[in-house]
Amino acid sequence: MPGTVLLLAASPVGKSRLVDAASVLPVLAAVPPAVLSGTDTANVVELVDPLEPQAVLTRLRAVAATPGPLTVFVTGQLALDRRQHLPHLALARTTPATVRYTALPWQWIREEFRLRSPGSTTLFVDLHADAEAWGWLHTHALDSGRNNAVFGRIAPPPSRRTVAGPAYMKTIATILRSGWRPPVEQLHQQAFTRLGPEAYGDLALTVPPVPVAAPGSFAARPSYRPERPRPQAPVGPVVPAPPPQEPQDPHAYIAAAVQNGRHQDAEAVATAHQEAAARTQGPASEQALHWSEVRADLAMFAGDPVRSCRIWLTVAEARLGAGQGVDSKPVETAVDRAHHQWAQVRDVEQVRQLGIVLAGLRMRVPGRRQGALENVQTQLRRLQTQS
Repeated sequence: MPGTVLLLAASPVGKSRLVDAASVLPVLAAVPPAVLSGTDTANVVELVDPLEPQAVLTRLRAVAATPGPLTVFVTGQLALDRRQHLPHLALARTTPATVRYTALPWQWIREEFRLRSPGSTTLFVDLHADAEAWGWLHTHALDSGRNNAVFGRIAPPPSRRTVAGPAYMKTIATILRSGWRPPVEQLHQQAFTRLGPEAYGDLALTVPPVPVAAPGSFAARPSYRPERPRPQAPVGPVVPAPPPQEPQDPHAYIAAAVQNGRHQDAEAVATAHQEAAARTQGPASEQALHWSEVRADLAMFAGDPVRSCRIWLTVAEARLGAGQGVDSKPVETAVDRAHHQWAQVRDVEQVRQLGIVLAGLRMRVPGRRQGALENVQTQLRRLQTQS
């Protein structure tokens, strides 16, 4: 049965852009459709920098209604709307203030594919989250539907005034240009292996495919409609809202402060909560460590990889000291993110000092991606020969 492929690349124009999503399309378009799909023949639908959420929804409905295997490649950036704090795929006209009006709700992707037969849909995702969405991901999963296989990564925001590249998706496309598509789990792992240290701080998405339904069992799909008409974007200049006062939920205040460039305010609030949790529950308590992790992310948002790396190293040591296993997810995450931030440090002496600590941790916590310890040791040896 012929397959269908949707290539969706979207990111805002102007200052809100975090990633040059469209740059991956020429590489993906060079891959034969049958290889993209993993079927003998396939139809390809491209959607590049769309302007309107409804236009994307129309294409989603069209490909979701096809009776064969469906492969969707999504490249772009993730943002939260300010009213409901739900994840959206930012489109060309999206700004932080207009996410609700101009971006594609991620739940539309989930709902449009919900009634497809289990095992018939695969998503490859390469997203960069903005500061608020990255914080949201600490406590929420990006739900893409229980019947769909999902592979990819969500990367933290790049450094200020930097537009990132869709490195994961470009790597997927490069592998596929060989003319053969390996099993999706293997393809995903190969991409992360090639990315190396660049991906150590990313959130990996790995949802394997469910058993494929019997041929001919694709369910008929009623049209999905959003729960209510979406409000139109306001016409004319938007009056800026007054600076937010700190609410009961400090995370919302911190996210707003970061988005407005008030990094010191955000750091002060996070530090106060960390110190309060350490006094009342202990410095190695989960709550205190959570606020340490928030501070590590805040340092990253502020463009201070040295401080971010140092905090992540401290968190990893604290978790190990509290008896958490070397293969536990929180410990591996802390070491991976320390490694990612270490790779961003440019001061040679700081690289050396932090690298020695990181190498010691990597001996105990090698992580799930091959070559992490060797990467640190190689960099340290290179510094030694240069001195």
